[in-house]
Amino acid sequence: MQKPKISVVIPTYNEEDIIEKRLSNFSNQSLSRDEFEIVVVDGGSTDETVRAAKKYADVVIQQKSKGVGGARNDGVEVTRAEIIATTDIDVILPDFWLECVLMLLKREEVVGVCGPNEPIERKFRARAAYFVINFIHPLSSLFSLTGMPGNNTAFKKSAFLSIGGYDTDAPYLDDIEMGLRLRKAGKVVFDRKLMVKISMRRLEESGYLKVLLLWLYGDTRLAIGKKVKKISGLRYFRRIE
Repeated sequence: MQKPKISVVIPTYNEEDIIEKRLSNFSNQSLSRDEFEIVVVDGGSTDETVRAAKKYADVVIQQKSKGVGGARNDGVEVTRAEIIATTDIDVILPDFWLECVLMLLKREEVVGVCGPNEPIERKFRARAAYFVINFIHPLSSLFSLTGMPGNNTAFKKSAFLSIGGYDTDAPYLDDIEMGLRLRKAGKVVFDRKLMVKISMRRLEESGYLKVLLLWLYGDTRLAIGKKVKKISGLRYFRRIE
């Protein structure tokens, strides 16, 4: 079997309503289907998510480590490519996403790449929230503080493993924290061409202000070199735990 150029790791949990549509969209990627593999890591779904995933994914495994970061670690463990991309099942990717990732990671000094997000929904508060986020994100990259959102990230597997992968003890922002640590292994690039569309359903469930303040608190702690702390009584996103 031909070794893929890139492996895509996607965590899932009870996503039967959208999983087939999103996974089938990978056939639209400009990269040939035999040049990449899809690895789905399921967090114990009780619906038809796993059955649907097996129609499109090359590998479907059950999550064994805790948290979303743990699910991504589990996925990386079974990948066959040196280049790993991570995203979420409710994300809409541009058709050139995988090809662009490969191009950016061809540079020897680059070990990770990420891009901005924009909301699928047209609601004012959703677009306003990401207007602010997408203003701050590139500015932070100028000061080497760019994290790597797990829904729009790619990295070299060897570099990722050298820093120990995602921290499964982090209560949230484990993807951002991993991106900051990845800088120890090389250069991390933020590229606007990698813009993806994301669903606001989790922010709608948890509350925009609550989540944005949580992100701000966590990002501030990470920026000054401290670990993210769990805030008592606040549950972060109803998904894989």
